[in-house]
Amino acid sequence: MNIHHLRNATMVIESDDKVILVDPMLGQKGTAGPPFTLFRFKPKKNPIVDLPKNAMELVAKTTHCIITHLHPDHLDKEGEKFLRENQIPVICSVLDEAALQKRGLNIGQTVDYWKSTDFLGGEIQGIPALHGYGFIAKPMGNVMGYYIQLPNEKSIYLSSDTIYTEEVDKVLTELKPEISVVASGSAQLDVFQPLLMRKEDVIKFIKTAPGKVIANHLEAVNHCPTTREDLRKDIENLGLSDKVFVPNDGDCIAL
Repeated sequence: MNIHHLRNATMVIESDDKVILVDPMLGQKGTAGPPFTLFRFKPKKNPIVDLPKNAMELVAKTTHCIITHLHPDHLDKEGEKFLRENQIPVICSVLDEAALQKRGLNIGQTVDYWKSTDFLGGEIQGIPALHGYGFIAKPMGNVMGYYIQLPNEKSIYLSSDTIYTEEVDKVLTELKPEISVVASGSAQLDVFQPLLMRKEDVIKFIKTAPGKVIANHLEAVNHCPTTREDLRKDIENLGLSDKVFVPNDGDCIAL
């Protein structure tokens, strides 16, 4: 399995002849909408960086697409256009099916929470995700993580945009994914508590995960203050560097 980190939460998972695009934010720098914060962090239009040069060559190979939720930093207009024009089979939450069909996307499979279904010769299961601490999680809407087991590959947990919850802990300790992906940017709006795990919870996630961890959702949207450099330093100080990948945009992780 090769995992290509493109930008933010957008990645490509390659397994034999299957190429799975995850959360496609494919637009050029500054085209996904206005800043998510105006005062807490520097107001920049999102995304704040361009895709790496090799991104669209990889995206063009897509056979399937997984969408965790409908925020524009996970599915932007260019991502929708690519999926619609190529009629890529989309895998999504049962709660997002109607909205994505209205956008003209080809829903190939829906997934429910804690229910395992067949997927590309293996299986996929929906995992609850809570997009923020306290009150802010409710207006953020429904989010789904995914536990995926493809044939002859390591199991992978896409935790999506979530804080550390009992459900997250259950996946890590009971399903024991061999690869876990954690959104690590500690996103926060101008008011309310963070939308993603605080750094101490990211570290808790890393320590609890039984296998390798990929840290993403970094340095791509203006409301994520955590940098790769800071996270790498913390991981190194804790002696966890051998366990964690903090990829740059365009990096490929062979697993």
